[in-house]
Amino acid sequence: MKVPNHVAIILDGNGRWAKAKGMPRSYGHKKGCENLETICDDMKELGIKYLTVYAFSTENWKRSKEEVGYLMTLFRGYLKKCIKISERNRMRVRIIGDKTGFDRDIQESIQRLEEFSKDFDELHFQIALNYGSRDEIRRGVQKIAQKVQAGELLPEDISESTIGDFLDTQGIPDPDFLIRTSGEQRLSNFLLWQLAYTEFYFTEVAWPDFHRKELVKAIEKYNERDRRYGGVKEEGACS
Repeated sequence: MKVPNHVAIILDGNGRWAKAKGMPRSYGHKKGCENLETICDDMKELGIKYLTVYAFSTENWKRSKEEVGYLMTLFRGYLKKCIKISERNRMRVRIIGDKTGFDRDIQESIQRLEEFSKDFDELHFQIALNYGSRDEIRRGVQKIAQKVQAGELLPEDISESTIGDFLDTQGIPDPDFLIRTSGEQRLSNFLLWQLAYTEFYFTEVAWPDFHRKELVKAIEKYNERDRRYGGVKEEGACS
């Protein structure tokens, strides 16, 4: 089985999964977080080099105060625990998104984790926190505009590569494969630039139940796709 180099996952369905079991949404988030730890192990064992997950969007702040508060508590614990996970898997961890939106202690935990894992290279793990792709592109465009204003960059020299260099995912290859759990079939403002030529896979399985068996099933579907050189089919050409 040929595995994708870079898998992106929209971790969806935690709250609905918990509700179906008669449990609070917080229980679903807890179980979803635990499953993420296991999936990191599975990704490394399968030989996948890059994993990017959508954990908390810029829109998620609109959820109830209680739910957001619980998620912040969950993040605090996970970011600390992730140091051990990164060491076990020789896994470099990067947080993408606007980190300034978090409390100071969470920002410090992010900095410690990224510094601790910066030299690991067996698995590259990106966690999207306070992330929205439109916001990412807006921030990137602002930085490019500042370069132009300072005379350090000419407008005519701005290429696709230039734009990529100013995104949160700078230096990370675009995803080959996107998985979204729990039945929804939309991108929800996730990696809009980076997913231009990515294969999509949608499953009804909620994230807390998306275990290794489901991951392998998804990758088998990926292997059935016709991805020509560069991941782009020739538009309008006969096969």
